[in-house]
Amino acid sequence: MDPIYPLPAPAEPALRFSLPEGLVANEFLRQGPVAAHLLLTSGPAPRLLTAFPAGNSATGLWFKPDAAPVHWSGAEQMQAVQGGDDQGRPLYGIATDIGADCAVLTVSGAVLSSARVLRDYQHDRSLPPGIHNRVSFTTDSVRWSRDRLDGTAGYAIVLQVLNGSVDTDAHGRITLRAQPGQTLRLRLTTLSAEAAPAPVQPAWLLRDPAAGTLRARQSLTFLSYGDKLLAGSWRFNTYFGRDTLMSLLLLMPALTRQATEAGLASVLDRLDIHGAVAHEEDIGEFALLHGSGGAPVYDYKMVDDDFMLAPAAMAYLLEHAGGGARAAQWLAGPGADGQPRGVALCRNFSLVQRLADAYAQRPGIDTLIHLKPGQVTGDWRDSADGLGGGVVSYNVNAILVPAALRAIAALHASGLLAPYLRDDAVAAGLAQVWEQQVPGYFAVRRSAAAARDSVRSYADQLGIDAAPALASLGNEELVFSAIALDAHGLPIPVQHSDLGFALLLQQPPAALIERELAAIMRPFPAGLMTGIGLLVANGAYADTALQPLFGPDRYHGAVVWSWQQALLAAGLAQQLARRDLPASTRALLAEARQALWEVILPTQSQSNCELWSWTWTDGCYRMLPFGPGAATADESNAAQLWSTVYLAVQAPAAATTMPS
Repeated sequence: MDPIYPLPAPAEPALRFSLPEGLVANEFLRQGPVAAHLLLTSGPAPRLLTAFPAGNSATGLWFKPDAAPVHWSGAEQMQAVQGGDDQGRPLYGIATDIGADCAVLTVSGAVLSSARVLRDYQHDRSLPPGIHNRVSFTTDSVRWSRDRLDGTAGYAIVLQVLNGSVDTDAHGRITLRAQPGQTLRLRLTTLSAEAAPAPVQPAWLLRDPAAGTLRARQSLTFLSYGDKLLAGSWRFNTYFGRDTLMSLLLLMPALTRQATEAGLASVLDRLDIHGAVAHEEDIGEFALLHGSGGAPVYDYKMVDDDFMLAPAAMAYLLEHAGGGARAAQWLAGPGADGQPRGVALCRNFSLVQRLADAYAQRPGIDTLIHLKPGQVTGDWRDSADGLGGGVVSYNVNAILVPAALRAIAALHASGLLAPYLRDDAVAAGLAQVWEQQVPGYFAVRRSAAAARDSVRSYADQLGIDAAPALASLGNEELVFSAIALDAHGLPIPVQHSDLGFALLLQQPPAALIERELAAIMRPFPAGLMTGIGLLVANGAYADTALQPLFGPDRYHGAVVWSWQQALLAAGLAQQLARRDLPASTRALLAEARQALWEVILPTQSQSNCELWSWTWTDGCYRMLPFGPGAATADESNAAQLWSTVYLAVQAPAAATTMPS
């Protein structure tokens, strides 16, 4: 292997920042051909992992658990470096000196591949065929390396003990040992040969380069590249359609015109021939595992993203681009296939109208938008249990479908679509049918007595104080919208946070706003509010078989997603801007906005991460990082694209100033 040496000082300042999260130190660096996210996971199951946006690749070392937890330190002087593999082919990555507060560490696993492969290994220690490392030793270092599956240059990890030695035994176990009386000091180098994407420079991202908090600007910058926005690091350093569209919708007031147009173009360029939005792009070695020969592979299994493109396009073309010559010029510009962007956009619009018309022609549960055959996920709650076994999502059917139709109708009326879509203004009529008829399928009703019993029982089960939640329940029947319908068309009685979509994308009637908003703003487990944020789900009113699927240890359970709070905050502001709502509704909206920001502001130090959980201690909720060890095979990303939306979603003037 060639020597490893630091990259020359860049012409532009390197992007370097840290995002600590519980037991994980997250260190980010972008300089020249290197973009890397290093995770030092302390605790009883220590781990060193580096994720590279280049090829969505990653390298990881796992260490044998010990009775005493391990704590890492250092990494402050992380450098961008270049090396070479056994054939002299260039590799790029990072090097840093770190410490561990122990004298001995035994390696239990080393994986160098796509981040998707490492995600699966983290879950069940499984690896696809052909993922084998070459391992070599000196007296004080060990090197793991491998080519990509196609024989091109791949990946390497070099771990050197600066004050000790490396031992191996007959079983191949690798042990790092410090000198007697010392704790380990290590030099970690991780490298990848994947082609680095071209980054978007900070000056091209935000209208105000000093907008929001520094950590949000840094996270957005790390995730922004010329041909796509990355969904989140470490686990999602690639394109996701839903994440891109929702982030654009919320970030648009803060983004430059060029950044918004690039984000929308990245979605249009990945539509399928029918107009469906690509959910995820598999690149690098994971594309090879698909048998694509290395070309990107697109996943179209989700259903919600198909209905998100129209609202995002409308927001840009009619509001931010003004609906005039600039909007028309952008639509006429060429996409990746050489066709005008307007052609691709209207391909999606035709798909939306065709799917919506099926219900209008024959109303019934069977003509609503279902999850695709064989899939258990389809909307943003895309863990296996996120919809509680549901197959018809409330968010998709009651909100996103009519919102997409209204957006198509508005664009049609503007004249911008005339060169691309035939003159058949049917979208507004379809939207009205869906708005009037579909929400009723999802209604959940509980008597006041039954609701109290459910709340009391669930609070006891979770070990939290039920008194505030019980006090918030009146003597009237409790009515709220189910998270989904099951295969028999029955509502799944789980409260959820998806009202935020309706408030941002629709103009709901006052009665619906008051009913649904009052329901979610009650203290958990009567509603979704806690002292550490708005939860995304509450299983209190479900049966005992469903409740474990929505606990605080579940990816889409009783946990806080940062962007969902921002979504609701933006939706509340949108509704307060209306002039057709009665005073009682406006008062409820204003009260909810105040209560929501009162829990958002104290948790802003964690707002860039994907999600967090909680524990009940000393009579109150306390934030708990969501990570390995949860009941579902997921962990929170320290930098999440749609969690940077607080760059645009700002607290009202009356609220406390957010920390920098």
